[in-house]
Amino acid sequence: MINFEISPHLEEYRRNIEKQAFELMRPIAREYDEKEHEVPWDYVHKMWGAEKEEVRRQLEDVRREGRIRRDKEFHLKQMITNEELSFGDAGIAFRRGRYGLGGAAIMAVGTQEQKIRFLKKFAEGEPKWGAMAITEPGAGSDTANIGTTAKLEGDHWVLNGEKIFVTNGKMATQEGDGLVVVWATVDKSAGRAGIKSFVVEAGTPGMTVTKVEDKLGLRCSDTASIVFEDCRIPFTNLLGSPEALDKAKTTGFKGAMATFDATRPGVAASAIGVGKAALEFVREVFGKEGIPIKYGASLHHLSAAERDFMDMEANLHAARLLTWRAACLLDDGKPNNLEASMAKAKAGLAVTKVTQKAVELLGPLGYSRSYLLEKWMRDAKINDLFEGTGQINLLIVARRILGFSSKELK
Repeated sequence: MINFEISPHLEEYRRNIEKQAFELMRPIAREYDEKEHEVPWDYVHKMWGAEKEEVRRQLEDVRREGRIRRDKEFHLKQMITNEELSFGDAGIAFRRGRYGLGGAAIMAVGTQEQKIRFLKKFAEGEPKWGAMAITEPGAGSDTANIGTTAKLEGDHWVLNGEKIFVTNGKMATQEGDGLVVVWATVDKSAGRAGIKSFVVEAGTPGMTVTKVEDKLGLRCSDTASIVFEDCRIPFTNLLGSPEALDKAKTTGFKGAMATFDATRPGVAASAIGVGKAALEFVREVFGKEGIPIKYGASLHHLSAAERDFMDMEANLHAARLLTWRAACLLDDGKPNNLEASMAKAKAGLAVTKVTQKAVELLGPLGYSRSYLLEKWMRDAKINDLFEGTGQINLLIVARRILGFSSKELK
């Protein structure tokens, strides 16, 4: 028989993170939704110690073995963490100091020396942030259109271009000793094969934050536009082996895309956490109003509200199981490109529908700012957009299942 339950020690871990979310995040969720561009420093500092300790452990593994030595359930544990922190508040969860997508890119395609050099920043000192800059005004889902250029001049790369919607973009460039991983092309005529990843460290001349977004949801999260004007970085800040500069599989598009196979399930888990918060609030209100959820009863014995609730719950369960599968494949050292996109597409759609239905079911209570439900509906939608829109991830799923290339199925 297949067991869909997590192990007892992971369940205990999940309860501890859930408790932390209730105690540290929920009480300040509304405050930092309204104070969009302020940093919840008390929370950031409380979380920073654990973040540093985890990075220290990873760095020791990299120094000793050239890779991170992870326990059997490392990625599954990360999914549980993301879900429960977002159950507390997704915006605040994104705001905490960590190496983020930038660090994930370094771990995916960086050399051993680069992993040690860049990530040891996050194992010491005050809170700092990592970011990854991909999207441009003229290049969203179609990354082949990236226009930011990287030109080699002597022993430096010179970056020019503009990036938008960079998560943690302001914090990574202006606070502490952070970094931004920038996707740029070394040869526009080569298309995706010319795209490489470069590390730009905080404080580098020529990297300027030009805008911090006012957003619908995840308002506590920092989302910025960054301009690169003759931004000079060392040659060794090209991610991957310099000898493989002309090989896209190592330092180019394919290597960089490996980042998303690890991070898309994490975004899916975050979405599920937001949906879980909305669902549990509806359950609580139903209980106070004397509306039972009659599990096991036949459909014609259920009210419309009960059927809607069960449908919402089923969608979240399905998204969670897809997410856990994508994580477990990573834990087993197996490819998860298809499963990562499945999880991301399903979770983004599920949380959007679940939070909207929750507001609908509770009517004025759902619409009122006296409760967090309307906020969760706003927070939900981004999960269907960033790190690959729902449509793009469904396209990836279709290509993998049908065996088509990106040129054959657009």
